[in-house]
Amino acid sequence: MSELVLSCRNLRKTYQGPAPVHVLLGVDLEVRAGESIAIMGRSGSGKSTLLHLLGGLDLPTAGEVKIAGSDMQSLSEAQRGEVRNRALGFVYQFHHLLPEFTAAENVAMPLLIRRMERKAALERAQKVLEELGLLHRLEHQPGELSGGERQRCAFARAMVTRPACVLADEPTGNLDAQTADEVFEAMVRLSASQGTAFVLVTHDSSMAMRAGRVLTLQDGLLDPGPSR
Repeated sequence: MSELVLSCRNLRKTYQGPAPVHVLLGVDLEVRAGESIAIMGRSGSGKSTLLHLLGGLDLPTAGEVKIAGSDMQSLSEAQRGEVRNRALGFVYQFHHLLPEFTAAENVAMPLLIRRMERKAALERAQKVLEELGLLHRLEHQPGELSGGERQRCAFARAMVTRPACVLADEPTGNLDAQTADEVFEAMVRLSASQGTAFVLVTHDSSMAMRAGRVLTLQDGLLDPGPSR
């Protein structure tokens, strides 16, 4: 059995207020190296909340999250940031590229944050962008790229650190069907070449069915579903 890279146990999340909102009611999940998982559910079911908890971007009300063996609840915010930078990549519906930097500089940013030497960071960024068919766009700024190119840059940025797992929240939600398909195929191809697991939140059932496992978040619980 392949290595466990991300897991949660009895994960619960309640937002306090005059009327507390119970979003997650005890979610269990294991993600292993190289695995692809799609999580579906109606709008407001808590999919993005779950992804934020899995990525250590928020803390649960109860339960535990482990990333690459690290118990996220026991770490300081700085330590959680280090684990995220080392073990995870993130892709969102909006690319969140920095407009004043080139494609190569945007992709290299996580490595520069690690204080990797600039030349080496840009060389690795160039290699990932080349794998995604964007070698001719290295020196272009985000405003000079198409929507599909910007999203491929965002995925390259997530992959440049060679993470154990990528968490993707509606990564093709703003793209037309053909461009979304091209971006998704690029994601799958690069993930497979690096042995990276990915957890994808999506409303697109046709895209979800291309993952190794399709899970449904409903009434605060995750239907484990059969492996395919």
